[in-house]
Amino acid sequence: MPRVSKQDKERNRRRIVDSASRSFRVKGVDGTGLEEVMRAAGMTHGGFYNHFGSKDALAVEVYRDAFAAPLAWVARAVAGPLAGSGSSLSQVVDEYLSPRHRDAPDGGCPSAALATDAARHGGDVQGAYRDGVSGYLDGFTAGLLRDAAARGEVVAPGAVREQAITLLAEVVGALTLSRAVLRADPALSDEILLAARDRVHAQLHAAGQRGGPRDQASQPG
Repeated sequence: MPRVSKQDKERNRRRIVDSASRSFRVKGVDGTGLEEVMRAAGMTHGGFYNHFGSKDALAVEVYRDAFAAPLAWVARAVAGPLAGSGSSLSQVVDEYLSPRHRDAPDGGCPSAALATDAARHGGDVQGAYRDGVSGYLDGFTAGLLRDAAARGEVVAPGAVREQAITLLAEVVGALTLSRAVLRADPALSDEILLAARDRVHAQLHAAGQRGGPRDQASQPG
């Protein structure tokens, strides 16, 4: 049989990861068969083990790959020009809690799409999801610290980290709920997105109005 070039092997591996990523987000790792993944990638089932040692190994790569682009986007967003609200996270919130993002469960950010699935796995698979969540928290923390610095405030890093965790939990939870009721009640789905988006923007704006979480040691008296 002819040898497969390194470039062809890399392309085939990429096709497998892309195929698995779409299916894992919608059906979960356990709900997706390897034959289905390989068929969607345009390859035979037997070729899977030329690229991955196990389904879990594929899941780890899918999770890491799925978080890469969203985390890069968050990093660019929080480093860009401040929005009219004065928060570098406004664009992130608007996009995350948008109907477009909600309506694409097989794409977009995996933090909501893969959350339940990650909870059913341990070891390396859950570790890959944890790394993605940690990346989001780092990005959100950086954005909140930048906003505070732009306002000339001294803030407590621990309090900002807590705010970042709360923010991530709110947007992921809202997106998950919105998707969960979309087919049964589209109006409720939209309502959840809008209410969550308004609430998070209000919190970001209020942080600026009240000065945000300050380092108590830096306060007079």
